[in-house]
Amino acid sequence: MKVLVVDDEQLIRDVIKEYLLLEKMEVYEAANGKEAIDVVSNNEINIIIMDIMMPHMDGYSAYKKIKEIKDIPCIMLSARNEEYDKLIGFELGVDDYITKPFSPKELIARIKAVTKRVYFDDDKIECKGICIDNLAHEVRVDGSLVELTPKEYDLLKYLMQNKNIALSRENLLNNIWGYDFYGDDRTIDTHIKTLRGHLGQYRDRIKTVRGMGYKFEDQEEK
Repeated sequence: MKVLVVDDEQLIRDVIKEYLLLEKMEVYEAANGKEAIDVVSNNEINIIIMDIMMPHMDGYSAYKKIKEIKDIPCIMLSARNEEYDKLIGFELGVDDYITKPFSPKELIARIKAVTKRVYFDDDKIECKGICIDNLAHEVRVDGSLVELTPKEYDLLKYLMQNKNIALSRENLLNNIWGYDFYGDDRTIDTHIKTLRGHLGQYRDRIKTVRGMGYKFEDQEEK
């Protein structure tokens, strides 16, 4: 896996690089948007980790240019937690967004989740007792077919693809309903409630993260 880390702060690049190398990933670096475009133009990059606020060319402008060259998944980094910033990123096609300061371990988990979703979308996603068959577009609980609405299906799939990662309600709204959806957090809460009902004895796999959102917990990986 080849990762491009773009940030004007050397210390942040060094910390991210250290964790990526521990995961046996190949790391490329850039200190600004212009350098990032050069790296992408001359190398096969699988995913980009890019800061928004940088000299010479900001992350949004750089990613817009990169999208004209190659379609590469991207996780944006920002020191601000503004909804406006996130909406711009998702409109450009950014895959995920993480606010500084962040846990390097969480960033690694998000990188794995994004790359798996983009490059290795399995025919089946399974967690003890629950199976999503992407080819048949079916969900089975203990072997029995469960009827889900399209949004319930997409929500469960996204949660399981990002298992053990805490996902904010905003993240879920943006990725399942789209950045231009004008509903509110209650939409997520309502769908989670009905989804838990469909999962029966496995309802507790969907954990509430107080003050934030939800996560799908796979006890076997803990």
